[in-house]
Amino acid sequence: MSRSIYPVFGLTLSLTFAACGSLHAQTVQSSADALKAANIKSIEYSGSGRWYQFGQAPNPTSAWPQFDVSSFKASINYVNPSERVRIARSQTVEAGRVRPAPVEQKVDQYISGSTAWNLNPPPASAKESALTPTLQPAAVEERTAEIWSTPQGFLKAALANNASSKSVNSDIEVSFNVGKYRYVGLINDKDEVKQVQTWIDTPVLGDTLVETNYSDYKEFDGIKFPAHIVRTQGGYPVLDINVAAAKSNVAVDIALPQEIITAKPTAVTVQADKLANGVYYLTGGTHHSVAIEQNDHVVLVEAPLNEERSLALIAKIKEVIPNKPIKYLVNTHAHFDHAGGLRTFVDEGSTIVTHQDNKPYFEKVWAEPRTINPDKLASSKKAAQFETFTDKHVLTDGNNHAIEIYPIAGNGHNDAFALIYLPAEKILVEADAYTPPAANTPPPAKANPYTVNLYENVQKLNLDIRQIAALHGTRVTTLDDIRSVISVAAAK
Repeated sequence: MSRSIYPVFGLTLSLTFAACGSLHAQTVQSSADALKAANIKSIEYSGSGRWYQFGQAPNPTSAWPQFDVSSFKASINYVNPSERVRIARSQTVEAGRVRPAPVEQKVDQYISGSTAWNLNPPPASAKESALTPTLQPAAVEERTAEIWSTPQGFLKAALANNASSKSVNSDIEVSFNVGKYRYVGLINDKDEVKQVQTWIDTPVLGDTLVETNYSDYKEFDGIKFPAHIVRTQGGYPVLDINVAAAKSNVAVDIALPQEIITAKPTAVTVQADKLANGVYYLTGGTHHSVAIEQNDHVVLVEAPLNEERSLALIAKIKEVIPNKPIKYLVNTHAHFDHAGGLRTFVDEGSTIVTHQDNKPYFEKVWAEPRTINPDKLASSKKAAQFETFTDKHVLTDGNNHAIEIYPIAGNGHNDAFALIYLPAEKILVEADAYTPPAANTPPPAKANPYTVNLYENVQKLNLDIRQIAALHGTRVTTLDDIRSVISVAAAK
């Protein structure tokens, strides 16, 4: 019998490796012996394949968009639970969908204990050590699940947490809880972990199933490890890797950088800038919103990210436009970073205004359980009210600030995509089709096709625009800025 103390999910986890009396427990121990789980303190595996961008489906019924992965490497320490994952990827060209030209992205992400962070790829002239790490608190659950969903990690955690087991067809199902997180795995008759399921919280989906399937076990450097790994999240693949190499008990020492030790999570703040009488540009983070005052209510465009952001938006709106309810919440599209705060406004009593194609998707996913991190709507259980459109849609109180909503036709970014136009103020509100660069930034050599498409839609709709309140970026801009970007790129 061996015993170790591991901090996992912020808890102290005491692992005792000893076979229990039941046949199923013996199966768990037999699998742990076959995969050398007790003796493996770290593991590193690498390969290539595909990665998929979770929450960014081009329409509500499609899978997450695919990226080709030229190299993938995961380094995991089980003793001091930590992980580093490095990926080189580029978006797969999709027939019939116009996107920006694929550019290789290099991802370098970490977790140690309950702290997650990223390193951005270095400039060609910089050394990796010169980079400033950035906290990624929203990634802690997912990255921790990756550690304990590996075959050896799952067996370690099962033996540590009084796992229960039962026969399921020809497999043994093993399940246990670590705090509020549940793990369920399948062990086949070859003592191989063939599947691990766990659940994490995401703002749009709630309790989100993360399922990892393992197949084609081979001997790698003296250990058995799957040669094929497929992970799904929210019902669609997020990773599909063919493993070329794996080795155990390599040095995986992942220390928290000093910048991360001293870093404080970014506070959620909302700044209100007046664009016109009764029109406020709500910024203060990576994703923005626009509030429009009507006679007896407020219309808010966009509820991004999560409930925390939405609660901050509600507080700011009550400050700058007091004593008026937020009657409508206009959603530009269903990408998770732009829809993660919608449920908070359902709880607030707002009607969700969105493209018709998005309504059944929101109704479906909002009905899923939310036990890991219940939000306000999970408690109030209010029914969502929708107002949908497929063509021009107008919100007005008859006197102030008519609000015109148009589908953005033919944009490769999303098929149920909207722009918002205020004709009296000549203000365009849009997300993701055009993100203004910082002032004095040279125009790109090639115009983003999403921006070109936005401009074409504006021309067809004959919109007279003085200001563009983009829902990303650092500044309010004009249609001339878009014309300049397109014309300079065309000239080049």
